[in-house]
Amino acid sequence: MFVRKIGIDLGTTNTLVFLPTKGIVINEPTVVALRKPGNTVLSVGVEAKEMVGRTPDDIVTYRPLKDGVIAEYYITQEMLKYFIGKSIGALNIFKPEVVISVPAGITSTEHRAVMNAAKEAGAKEVYLVKEPLLASLGAGIPIHSAEGNMIVNIGGGTTEVAVISLGGIVTWSSLRVAGNRFDQAISDYIRKKYGLAIGENTAENIKIALGTAIPNRSKNELKVRGRDLSSGLPKDLYVTSNEVAEAINSHLLDIMNSVQSVFNVTPPELAADIMEKGIILSGGSAQLADLPEFFKRSLGVTAYVAEDPILCVAKGTAIVLNHLDVYKRTLLSKR
Repeated sequence: MFVRKIGIDLGTTNTLVFLPTKGIVINEPTVVALRKPGNTVLSVGVEAKEMVGRTPDDIVTYRPLKDGVIAEYYITQEMLKYFIGKSIGALNIFKPEVVISVPAGITSTEHRAVMNAAKEAGAKEVYLVKEPLLASLGAGIPIHSAEGNMIVNIGGGTTEVAVISLGGIVTWSSLRVAGNRFDQAISDYIRKKYGLAIGENTAENIKIALGTAIPNRSKNELKVRGRDLSSGLPKDLYVTSNEVAEAINSHLLDIMNSVQSVFNVTPPELAADIMEKGIILSGGSAQLADLPEFFKRSLGVTAYVAEDPILCVAKGTAIVLNHLDVYKRTLLSKR
Protein backbone atom coordinates (compact mmCIF):
# COMPACT_ATOMS: atom_id res chain seq x y z
CA MET A 1 0.00 0.00 0.00
CA PHE A 2 1.33 3.42 -0.97
CA VAL A 3 1.82 5.98 1.79
CA ARG A 4 0.22 9.37 1.17
CA LYS A 5 0.19 10.89 4.69
CA ILE A 6 2.82 11.06 7.42
CA GLY A 7 2.78 12.59 10.90
CA ILE A 8 6.10 13.67 12.42
CA ASP A 9 6.74 14.63 16.04
CA LEU A 10 9.94 16.54 15.34
CA GLY A 11 11.50 16.68 18.79
CA THR A 12 14.81 18.04 20.01
CA THR A 13 15.69 14.69 21.58
CA ASN A 14 13.60 12.11 19.69
CA THR A 15 11.66 12.07 16.43
CA LEU A 16 8.53 9.92 16.10
CA VAL A 17 6.85 9.13 12.78
CA PHE A 18 3.23 8.02 12.45
CA LEU A 19 1.57 6.36 9.45
CA PRO A 20 -2.27 6.12 9.35
CA THR A 21 -2.12 2.48 8.25
CA LYS A 22 0.58 1.28 10.64
CA GLY A 23 0.73 3.56 13.70
CA ILE A 24 4.09 4.75 15.05
CA VAL A 25 6.77 3.28 12.78
CA ILE A 26 9.81 5.27 13.92
CA ASN A 27 10.90 6.41 17.37
CA GLU A 28 14.57 7.35 17.12
CA PRO A 29 16.94 9.96 18.57
CA THR A 30 17.14 13.27 16.69
CA VAL A 31 20.85 12.81 16.03
CA VAL A 32 22.87 12.79 12.81
CA ALA A 33 26.47 11.63 12.34
CA LEU A 34 28.51 13.28 9.56
CA ARG A 35 31.84 12.32 8.07
CA LYS A 36 34.24 15.18 7.39
CA PRO A 37 35.41 16.66 5.12
CA GLY A 38 32.41 16.91 2.82
CA ASN A 39 29.69 16.56 5.50
CA THR A 40 28.56 13.18 4.19
CA VAL A 41 25.72 11.73 6.27
CA LEU A 42 27.03 8.57 7.92
CA SER A 43 24.07 7.58 10.07
CA VAL A 44 20.85 8.93 11.56
CA GLY A 45 18.84 8.11 14.68
CA VAL A 46 19.79 5.17 16.91
CA GLU A 47 23.10 4.45 15.18
CA ALA A 48 24.14 8.11 15.37
CA LYS A 49 23.14 8.36 19.05
CA GLU A 50 25.41 5.41 19.88
CA MET A 51 28.34 7.38 18.40
CA VAL A 52 27.89 10.44 20.67
CA GLY A 53 31.07 11.01 22.68
CA ARG A 54 32.87 8.14 20.92
CA THR A 55 33.82 9.51 17.49
CA PRO A 56 37.24 10.03 15.88
CA ASP A 57 38.18 13.45 14.46
CA ASP A 58 36.68 12.81 11.02
CA ILE A 59 33.18 11.95 12.37
CA VAL A 60 30.98 14.55 14.09
CA THR A 61 27.58 13.97 15.72
CA TYR A 62 24.95 16.70 15.65
CA ARG A 63 21.60 17.37 17.23
CA PRO A 64 20.19 19.46 14.38
CA LEU A 65 17.36 20.87 16.50
CA LYS A 66 18.04 23.17 19.41
CA ASP A 67 15.27 24.09 21.83
CA GLY A 68 12.66 22.61 19.51
CA VAL A 69 13.64 24.50 16.35
CA ILE A 70 16.08 24.01 13.47
CA ALA A 71 19.65 24.97 14.34
CA GLU A 72 21.36 23.12 11.47
CA TYR A 73 19.26 23.42 8.31
CA TYR A 74 21.13 21.08 5.97
CA ILE A 75 21.41 18.36 8.62
CA THR A 76 17.71 18.63 9.51
CA GLN A 77 16.83 18.30 5.83
CA GLU A 78 18.95 15.16 5.50
CA MET A 79 17.46 13.73 8.69
CA LEU A 80 13.88 14.36 7.49
CA LYS A 81 14.77 12.78 4.14
CA TYR A 82 16.00 9.70 6.02
CA PHE A 83 12.91 9.45 8.25
CA ILE A 84 10.43 10.08 5.41
CA GLY A 85 12.23 7.61 3.12
CA LYS A 86 12.40 4.96 5.83
CA SER A 87 8.68 5.42 6.57
CA ILE A 88 7.29 5.24 3.06
CA GLY A 89 9.79 2.77 1.53
CA ALA A 90 11.79 2.97 -1.66
CA LEU A 91 8.93 1.87 -3.93
CA ASN A 92 6.46 4.57 -2.87
CA ILE A 93 5.59 6.64 -5.95
CA PHE A 94 3.65 9.42 -4.20
CA LYS A 95 5.06 12.42 -2.39
CA PRO A 96 3.25 12.36 0.98
CA GLU A 97 1.38 15.08 2.81
CA VAL A 98 3.21 15.66 6.08
CA VAL A 99 1.99 17.02 9.42
CA ILE A 100 4.83 18.24 11.65
CA SER A 101 4.78 19.46 15.24
CA VAL A 102 6.38 22.83 16.04
CA PRO A 103 6.74 24.84 19.27
CA ALA A 104 4.01 27.36 20.09
CA GLY A 105 6.61 30.13 20.10
CA ILE A 106 8.02 29.39 16.64
CA THR A 107 9.08 32.48 14.65
CA SER A 108 8.21 33.09 11.01
CA THR A 109 11.84 32.37 10.03
CA GLU A 110 11.85 29.09 11.95
CA HIS A 111 8.44 28.28 10.44
CA ARG A 112 9.81 28.69 6.89
CA ALA A 113 12.90 26.63 7.75
CA VAL A 114 10.80 23.62 8.84
CA MET A 115 8.49 23.95 5.81
CA ASN A 116 11.36 24.20 3.33
CA ALA A 117 13.39 21.40 4.93
CA ALA A 118 10.41 19.02 4.80
CA LYS A 119 9.57 19.87 1.18
CA GLU A 120 13.17 19.44 0.08
CA ALA A 121 13.19 16.12 1.97
CA GLY A 122 10.37 14.81 -0.24
CA ALA A 123 7.04 16.09 1.12
CA LYS A 124 4.28 17.14 -1.26
CA GLU A 125 2.53 19.44 1.20
CA VAL A 126 3.63 20.37 4.71
CA TYR A 127 1.29 21.34 7.55
CA LEU A 128 2.67 22.66 10.82
CA VAL A 129 0.66 22.28 14.03
CA LYS A 130 1.63 23.75 17.38
CA GLU A 131 2.77 21.16 19.88
CA PRO A 132 0.32 22.01 22.69
CA LEU A 133 -2.63 21.37 20.36
CA LEU A 134 -1.21 18.04 19.18
CA ALA A 135 -0.28 17.00 22.72
CA SER A 136 -3.81 17.85 23.89
CA LEU A 137 -5.38 15.80 21.11
CA GLY A 138 -3.06 12.89 21.88
CA ALA A 139 -3.83 13.12 25.60
CA GLY A 140 -7.56 12.84 24.90
CA ILE A 141 -8.44 16.41 25.84
CA PRO A 142 -11.63 17.67 24.13
CA ILE A 143 -9.97 20.74 22.61
CA HIS A 144 -13.14 21.99 20.89
CA SER A 145 -15.01 22.19 24.19
CA ALA A 146 -15.88 25.63 25.61
CA GLU A 147 -14.21 24.61 28.89
CA GLY A 148 -10.59 25.48 29.63
CA ASN A 149 -7.89 22.81 29.64
CA MET A 150 -4.22 23.28 30.50
CA ILE A 151 -1.52 21.15 28.92
CA VAL A 152 2.15 21.25 30.01
CA ASN A 153 4.23 19.45 27.40
CA ILE A 154 7.77 18.91 28.70
CA GLY A 155 9.97 17.56 25.93
CA GLY A 156 13.69 17.53 25.31
CA GLY A 157 14.25 21.11 24.19
CA THR A 158 11.15 23.06 25.21
CA THR A 159 8.37 23.14 27.76
CA GLU A 160 5.11 24.29 26.19
CA VAL A 161 2.38 25.51 28.52
CA ALA A 162 -1.01 26.30 26.99
CA VAL A 163 -4.61 26.89 27.95
CA ILE A 164 -6.88 25.53 25.23
CA SER A 165 -10.55 26.25 24.63
CA LEU A 166 -12.84 26.10 21.57
CA GLY A 167 -10.15 24.52 19.41
CA GLY A 168 -7.52 27.20 19.94
CA ILE A 169 -4.75 28.34 22.27
CA VAL A 170 -6.01 31.10 24.58
CA THR A 171 -2.86 31.76 26.61
CA TRP A 172 0.52 30.10 26.34
CA SER A 173 4.20 30.09 27.21
CA SER A 174 7.11 28.43 25.43
CA LEU A 175 10.12 27.92 27.68
CA ARG A 176 13.41 26.61 26.34
CA VAL A 177 14.00 24.56 29.46
CA ALA A 178 13.25 20.83 29.40
CA GLY A 179 14.87 17.39 29.42
CA ASN A 180 18.17 18.39 27.81
CA ARG A 181 18.67 21.09 30.43
CA PHE A 182 18.00 18.46 33.11
CA ASP A 183 20.78 16.32 31.62
CA GLN A 184 23.21 19.25 31.56
CA ALA A 185 22.32 20.19 35.14
CA ILE A 186 23.05 16.63 36.32
CA SER A 187 26.39 16.64 34.49
CA ASP A 188 27.34 20.04 35.95
CA TYR A 189 26.30 18.98 39.46
CA ILE A 190 28.47 15.84 39.40
CA ARG A 191 31.39 17.76 37.94
CA LYS A 192 31.16 20.45 40.62
CA LYS A 193 30.47 18.19 43.62
CA TYR A 194 32.66 15.21 42.81
CA GLY A 195 35.15 16.48 40.21
CA LEU A 196 33.92 13.81 37.80
CA ALA A 197 33.26 14.42 34.11
CA ILE A 198 30.47 12.31 32.62
CA GLY A 199 29.17 12.04 29.08
CA GLU A 200 25.86 13.24 27.65
CA ASN A 201 24.42 9.72 27.46
CA THR A 202 25.46 8.95 31.04
CA ALA A 203 23.70 12.07 32.32
CA GLU A 204 20.55 11.08 30.44
CA ASN A 205 20.72 7.55 31.89
CA ILE A 206 21.01 8.99 35.41
CA LYS A 207 17.92 11.16 34.78
CA ILE A 208 15.91 8.19 33.50
CA ALA A 209 16.98 5.87 36.33
CA LEU A 210 16.91 8.29 39.28
CA GLY A 211 15.08 11.42 38.14
CA THR A 212 12.62 12.78 40.69
CA ALA A 213 11.07 16.18 41.25
CA ILE A 214 10.96 15.85 45.06
CA PRO A 215 13.64 14.47 47.41
CA ASN A 216 12.45 11.56 49.55
CA ARG A 217 13.71 9.32 52.34
CA SER A 218 13.86 6.12 50.31
CA LYS A 219 16.51 7.46 47.95
CA ASN A 220 17.75 5.24 45.14
CA GLU A 221 21.34 4.92 44.00
CA LEU A 222 23.10 4.33 40.69
CA LYS A 223 26.72 3.48 40.02
CA VAL A 224 28.22 6.00 37.59
CA ARG A 225 31.53 5.87 35.74
CA GLY A 226 33.33 8.94 34.47
CA ARG A 227 36.72 10.65 34.25
CA ASP A 228 38.27 12.09 37.39
CA LEU A 229 39.18 15.71 36.63
CA SER A 230 42.18 15.76 38.98
CA SER A 231 43.89 12.52 37.90
CA GLY A 232 42.42 12.13 34.41
CA LEU A 233 41.71 8.46 35.18
CA PRO A 234 38.39 6.56 35.12
CA LYS A 235 36.51 6.59 38.40
CA ASP A 236 33.27 5.13 39.78
CA LEU A 237 30.87 6.73 42.24
CA TYR A 238 27.29 6.31 43.43
CA VAL A 239 24.74 9.03 42.70
CA THR A 240 21.43 9.23 44.60
CA SER A 241 17.97 10.27 43.47
CA ASN A 242 17.98 13.12 46.00
CA GLU A 243 21.13 14.52 44.38
CA VAL A 244 19.37 14.42 41.01
CA ALA A 245 16.38 16.26 42.53
CA GLU A 246 18.77 18.91 43.88
CA ALA A 247 20.55 19.23 40.52
CA ILE A 248 17.41 19.85 38.45
CA ASN A 249 15.40 21.82 41.01
CA SER A 250 16.15 25.28 39.56
CA HIS A 251 14.91 24.17 36.12
CA LEU A 252 11.72 22.71 37.62
CA LEU A 253 11.14 26.05 39.34
CA ASP A 254 11.55 27.78 35.96
CA ILE A 255 8.85 25.50 34.52
CA MET A 256 6.58 26.08 37.51
CA ASN A 257 7.03 29.86 37.12
CA SER A 258 6.15 29.55 33.44
CA VAL A 259 2.91 27.75 34.35
CA GLN A 260 2.19 30.46 36.94
CA SER A 261 2.72 33.18 34.32
CA VAL A 262 0.17 31.51 32.04
CA PHE A 263 -2.33 31.34 34.90
CA ASN A 264 -1.79 35.07 35.53
CA VAL A 265 -3.14 35.98 32.07
CA THR A 266 -5.80 33.27 31.76
CA PRO A 267 -9.44 34.47 31.88
CA PRO A 268 -10.97 33.69 35.31
CA GLU A 269 -13.63 31.35 33.88
CA LEU A 270 -11.01 29.19 32.19
CA ALA A 271 -8.72 29.28 35.25
CA ALA A 272 -11.66 27.99 37.32
CA ASP A 273 -12.12 25.11 34.86
CA ILE A 274 -8.46 24.17 35.20
CA MET A 275 -8.60 24.33 39.00
CA GLU A 276 -11.48 21.87 38.87
CA LYS A 277 -10.07 19.48 36.26
CA GLY A 278 -6.33 19.79 36.90
CA ILE A 279 -3.26 20.19 34.69
CA ILE A 280 -2.34 17.53 32.13
CA LEU A 281 1.39 16.73 31.80
CA SER A 282 2.77 15.27 28.57
CA GLY A 283 6.13 14.80 26.85
CA GLY A 284 9.03 12.51 27.68
CA SER A 285 10.20 14.56 30.66
CA ALA A 286 6.73 14.38 32.22
CA GLN A 287 7.74 10.86 33.29
CA LEU A 288 9.95 12.35 36.02
CA ALA A 289 8.95 10.76 39.33
CA ASP A 290 6.76 12.86 41.68
CA LEU A 291 6.30 15.62 39.09
CA PRO A 292 2.50 15.86 39.64
CA GLU A 293 3.12 16.24 43.38
CA PHE A 294 5.70 18.99 42.67
CA PHE A 295 3.07 20.97 40.75
CA LYS A 296 0.43 20.33 43.42
CA ARG A 297 2.70 21.64 46.18
CA SER A 298 3.92 24.63 44.14
CA LEU A 299 0.66 25.79 42.55
CA GLY A 300 -2.10 24.20 44.59
CA VAL A 301 -3.53 22.63 41.43
CA THR A 302 -3.84 18.89 40.84
CA ALA A 303 -1.71 17.58 37.98
CA TYR A 304 -1.95 14.32 36.04
CA VAL A 305 0.46 12.60 33.69
CA ALA A 306 -1.21 11.68 30.39
CA GLU A 307 -1.25 8.08 29.24
CA ASP A 308 1.94 7.35 27.25
CA PRO A 309 3.11 10.97 27.69
CA ILE A 310 6.05 10.60 25.30
CA LEU A 311 3.62 9.58 22.52
CA CYS A 312 1.01 12.33 22.98
CA VAL A 313 2.25 14.62 20.19
CA ALA A 314 2.63 11.71 17.76
CA LYS A 315 -0.89 10.50 18.65
CA GLY A 316 -2.09 14.05 17.99
CA THR A 317 -0.63 13.97 14.47
CA ALA A 318 -2.51 10.68 13.98
CA ILE A 319 -5.83 12.32 14.82
CA VAL A 320 -5.09 15.24 12.49
CA LEU A 321 -4.07 12.91 9.65
CA ASN A 322 -7.24 10.86 10.04
CA HIS A 323 -9.36 14.02 9.72
CA LEU A 324 -7.05 16.09 7.53
CA ASP A 325 -9.80 17.82 5.55
CA VAL A 326 -11.48 19.01 8.75
CA TYR A 327 -8.30 20.22 10.45
CA LYS A 328 -7.03 21.98 7.31
CA ARG A 329 -9.65 24.64 8.01
CA THR A 330 -8.86 25.02 11.70
CA LEU A 331 -5.57 23.90 13.27
CA LEU A 332 -3.22 23.59 10.35
CA SER A 333 -0.74 26.19 9.23
CA LYS A 334 0.15 25.80 5.55
CA ARG A 335 2.05 28.34 3.50
